[in-house]
Amino acid sequence: MTTAFDPIVLGGRRLASRVVMAPMTRSRAYGPSAEPTELMATYYAQRAGAGLIVTEGIQPSAVGQGYPDTPGLHTHGQVRAWRTVTDAVHREGGVIFAQLMHTGRVGHPSLLPDGLVPVAPSAVAAKGQVYTHEGPKDFVTPRELSDLEIRETIAEFATAARNAVEAGFDGVEIHGANGYLIHQFLAPDTNRRTDAWGAGTEGRIRFAVEVVTAVAEAIGSHRVGLRISPGNPYNDMSEDDPGEVYTTLLDRLSGLELAYLHLLEGPDRDLTASLRSAWPGTFVLNPFTYPDATGPDALKLIEDGSVDMVSYGALFLANPDLPRRLAAGGPFNTPDPATFYGGDHRGYTDYPTLTA
Repeated sequence: MTTAFDPIVLGGRRLASRVVMAPMTRSRAYGPSAEPTELMATYYAQRAGAGLIVTEGIQPSAVGQGYPDTPGLHTHGQVRAWRTVTDAVHREGGVIFAQLMHTGRVGHPSLLPDGLVPVAPSAVAAKGQVYTHEGPKDFVTPRELSDLEIRETIAEFATAARNAVEAGFDGVEIHGANGYLIHQFLAPDTNRRTDAWGAGTEGRIRFAVEVVTAVAEAIGSHRVGLRISPGNPYNDMSEDDPGEVYTTLLDRLSGLELAYLHLLEGPDRDLTASLRSAWPGTFVLNPFTYPDATGPDALKLIEDGSVDMVSYGALFLANPDLPRRLAAGGPFNTPDPATFYGGDHRGYTDYPTLTA
């Protein structure tokens, strides 16, 4: 029987376990340069015992930023600063992928350089608010991307992937979930285009397919993962029947031989099983356990063959040595939501390990 603590080969690289640190925005890249810090290097190095670390969302361009103090991978300074992080993780024996996240319509002009506004496949505003340095603000109506701008955005993803490799990352995960730009192209309510980037299923999946293909061509498909969240209503998304779109998407991507598919699961376990069957490669699951954090029981999904790897979010945030704790059956530190976003080392690098 395969267990979570058996090694696995991912994109030609041997991982020590099948326990993944899921991407989690922490908003600690302070200042206009949006560069990662020494504290962030400590944070990720502490968690190098993961089979795979996937970083917080990193914007591939300035306009791709949707939250305060999130890091980028589109300047030389950012590339140099990320090298500090990857070197720290590699010294501890870890493997780390950069998650490339363009937030699209999610964000606010006050978070962007002068003159920029959030962009999207269609000029449809999300309901709700986003936190900014001036406090919560209503989402604005995004500017609809032109055909040329869509192609430029695809190129920015590919450039950011090259930057990630230059910065020492072992690969990248493309964020196609949680209501951000790629997800906005996939969903009918946010993509109302009638051209080749939106008409029907083939039109709605085109942006995702072309982004993944461009990134795979830029750095090698063995270094590329994709995260999706079919039917996830987060950020005012609506996908009543996502099965056809996502099955078609996986069919179009199956020949690329990507490193993995990372599914942020919703309550429809049948859809999970369907997508697992449709995907020929490594299948990573962030299980649906709402309102609780993913716990030790999720490891059974590896043992029964439902998935290849399991990703943990909040529990990894609070337990830097999570694989060791899972193997021991606990105990587990409790995450402190008050320190999830922004702040200093408290609730970030001061969670104790078992040995401490």
